[in-house]
Amino acid sequence: MANTEKKNEWFEWIKAILFAILLAFFLKAFIFATSIVEGESMEPTLHSGERVIFNKLIYIIGEPSRGDIVIIQHPLKNYVKRVIGLPGETIRMKDHVLYIDDKEYDQSFLTEESKNHTGNFGPITIPEDSYFVMGDHRAISKDSRNGLGFIAEEDIIGRSEFIIYPFSEWSMTR
Repeated sequence: MANTEKKNEWFEWIKAILFAILLAFFLKAFIFATSIVEGESMEPTLHSGERVIFNKLIYIIGEPSRGDIVIIQHPLKNYVKRVIGLPGETIRMKDHVLYIDDKEYDQSFLTEESKNHTGNFGPITIPEDSYFVMGDHRAISKDSRNGLGFIAEEDIIGRSEFIIYPFSEWSMTR
């Protein structure tokens, strides 16, 4: 009798471990994943070498919003950038001020230095199925202005939610 109880206990442990493994796989595959920030293009918000958790589910049920820090899937590597312009909008930068549909947009997430290094551009009308993204360190960022172009909605694979490494930098990304 004790042998049967021991077998049942082992069987319950094996079921629990398998369930935990399957749950972890499901969460990683469909809900959350991690990405390492490479380079300085998102400073001071994110720094090179930081590891972030990004939410993969958010854009299955919704659409990117202005200001979201997103993970962009590209053939050679993924990029971390901030959504600035939404589908159908017209944006331009003139004299260190960003205009969206001819209305001044306050980029409170930027330092004055980054605002001053953005450079004039536009007006640019964003296609209906695309987004305009920029890094927060405007002087060095490869983004929609200079190499990445418009970002198709299907190439945005998640929104950055938390910095998880280094441990001293744990925080929400916004």
